[in-house]
Amino acid sequence: MSQSLNRLVERQIQKALAEGQLSGLSGEGKPLPDRSGEAFTDMATAVAARIMAEAGALPEEFKLKKLLDAAKQSYREAEGDEAKRVAMALIADLEQRYNIAVEARRRFMAP
Repeated sequence: MSQSLNRLVERQIQKALAEGQLSGLSGEGKPLPDRSGEAFTDMATAVAARIMAEAGALPEEFKLKKLLDAAKQSYREAEGDEAKRVAMALIADLEQRYNIAVEARRRFMAP
């Protein structure tokens, strides 16, 4: 950001603080939520996903990603060949469903 824009933003923040507009907001005094997973997505997708998540309406793609992460964790914790085989089959199924959902979104959003 340019220096003039930085100064403008800082003045607006100070004005809002002085007027008490930043008091009583949800999450006040708590650490910021971990959004490191959003680092590799474009900003519009990340914002849309966050808004939908806060409204309780996650797309299938995001639900599958959570299930896939959990399945990978269970594979790492699995003991024995049979347990690993079952976990790997679940991972393969979830990865296929996830990739289909991602491709469907990309085709839908394409110009």
